Amino acid sequence: MIRSSRDYKPYLRALKYCRPYSARIITALICMALSAIFAIIPPWLIKNVVDDVLIKGDSSRLNLIAIAAVVLSLLKVSFGYAYNYLMAWVGQKSVMDIRLALYDKTQNLPMRVIYRKRTGEFLSRVTNDVTALQDIISSVIVDFVVQSVTFFGILAFLFFINWKLTLATFAILPLTVLAIDRASEKLRRVSDEMQEQLAQLSAVAQEVMSAVRIMRAFAAEKMELERFRKHSSNNFRAIMRATQTSGALGGFIEVLLYCALALILWLGGRDVLKGELTAGELVAFLTYLGLLVQPVRTISRVVSVIQRGVASAIRIFEIMDEPDDTPRSGNPIYLRDMKGEVTFDGVYFAYEKDRFVLNGISFRAAPGEKIALAGQTGAGKSTIADLILRFYDPTKGNILIDGAGLRDIDVLSYRRKIGVVPQDPVLMKGSFAYNISYGMENASADDIVKAAETAGIADFISRLPAGYDTEIGERGVTLSGGQRQRIAIARAVVRDPAILIMDEATSSLDSMVESQVQSAMAAAMTGRTSIVIAHRLSTIRDADRILVLEAGRIAEAGNHGELMRARGIYHSLYSIQSGQSGQSGGRASASEE
Repeated sequence: MIRSSRDYKPYLRALKYCRPYSARIITALICMALSAIFAIIPPWLIKNVVDDVLIKGDSSRLNLIAIAAVVLSLLKVSFGYAYNYLMAWVGQKSVMDIRLALYDKTQNLPMRVIYRKRTGEFLSRVTNDVTALQDIISSVIVDFVVQSVTFFGILAFLFFINWKLTLATFAILPLTVLAIDRASEKLRRVSDEMQEQLAQLSAVAQEVMSAVRIMRAFAAEKMELERFRKHSSNNFRAIMRATQTSGALGGFIEVLLYCALALILWLGGRDVLKGELTAGELVAFLTYLGLLVQPVRTISRVVSVIQRGVASAIRIFEIMDEPDDTPRSGNPIYLRDMKGEVTFDGVYFAYEKDRFVLNGISFRAAPGEKIALAGQTGAGKSTIADLILRFYDPTKGNILIDGAGLRDIDVLSYRRKIGVVPQDPVLMKGSFAYNISYGMENASADDIVKAAETAGIADFISRLPAGYDTEIGERGVTLSGGQRQRIAIARAVVRDPAILIMDEATSSLDSMVESQVQSAMAAAMTGRTSIVIAHRLSTIRDADRILVLEAGRIAEAGNHGELMRARGIYHSLYSIQSGQSGQSGGRASASEE
């Protein structure tokens, strides 16, 4: 069994989601109790049939007993239907509430947690683990109440019929309790393993399906099949271990109960022969004892269900309890008319303790200014963009937006005033209109068209048979890289952002497409504070200011001409990318200026 109050904690926490539906639960509990009571009366009717009808020959009671049996059956079935329906409703509704809460939490998890786990693991918790809670929220309550009422009702009848036989029967009850207790410990362990293996299986399947082009391109079908087979086998073995333990527990308890039945048959038969017990009473006693098998077996099965459910609850609440790296302000500032001024004031940041990727970054981007971030891979460019979006908070230092501390600004309203064009534009399954207006439910058709025109994709969309209602395949795989990038630009500008972040938005495009997308980007950045992360330095020559990062610090700052004349890091990087070096690089630099 669950051995301590601490072990009960995840289960009790899951049950809290039933509180809004207390009225239905109370009604269901009443129906459960009545159904159980009506279910345990028939053996007493059998006792009357044997003693009064068959032995004494009182035929007048036979009709009454037959009618009573039918009425009891109808009442049991009616109340049984009522509680089953009510508890199924409560269970499904509670599970839906948990799933929504978990999904909401997953959407807002700290980025460090999201990057630490595979997408399939989160998917498994939202689907498989939450579904596993269905049993412990509704079925367990039903089984516990119904079988408990049945158990104690039968026990009362057994004592009423013959208390000596009842005590003899329950002499072996401690063995049953001990078996359940020992088995539950193992069930808990194998249930944990079973849920973990299922999560790994889901993660592998999701990972492969999301990268199916890569898998086929490298002819890795056989390798991935073997990997999936390995995880499937692990999952199968975990399930079978749980089945073996649960089956052995149920079988052991059943054997114990039948041993008790044999003992009572022997002792009770002797009492009947002595005249100390009527034949009807012995038949009723044996019938009740047989009926007692079901509640005990069901309660032992419930222990297995609880252990599996608790394992799932632990995994769910592990996610729900993740602390927020970017806590919300209790009295947030709403920037109604955001101008787009961005100030970094001595910002330090570390993904891991004392391993700083930003070391004292300070700069100010004026409203409408175009700031480019350059530097080698790992210099901290994308981290600055993530901090502006408040995916993380600085370890030390402050970030100000229009003079207000970013930690104090309402993050959702703030992000709606930021446009982002990533290097790999992820598109959602849906129409062009849906993708362009993503996150902006109030965007009008005119807003969508204007954004598409700014991004240079409007002509292409208008030529499609269904226009903006044309469906885009999942992740936009049916579109070219340039088309996906332009939709991403339209998605960024449809919200009329005060700040626009371009994160290496053209690095994966060829030169011709890059030139076309650059024109769309230039139109999008007009009049907006723009933070451009560039791999190809030729794309940021017209930036108002270029910040060159090295080892998490701003090593150089200035416009293209100033940095080329300084002949420092930027000059070296630009010369390498231009295929120039030495003296020829110097002559080229002069012409570039």
